[in-house]
Amino acid sequence: MFFKKKQNKRTYDKENQKPVIRSSICTGERVAGFQDIHTGKFTDIMLIRTSGDLKEFCHLYSIDEAELSTQY
Repeated sequence: MFFKKKQNKRTYDKENQKPVIRSSICTGERVAGFQDIHTGKFTDIMLIRTSGDLKEFCHLYSIDEAELSTQY
């Protein structure tokens, strides 16, 4: 209650990867992760259920929400 576990900042390869949210057209499921710029390979990091999850993802990787692109 008083002592919260600190979450370490994580990093990603900013030169070769870009942050992306993948959203399913059918179910609406959203997954946050990184897409390789050269190969297009997507690496999923976490499931986004609420706006709090999205803020946590942005906070962990020091990403501005404006940087995120959505793929369907």
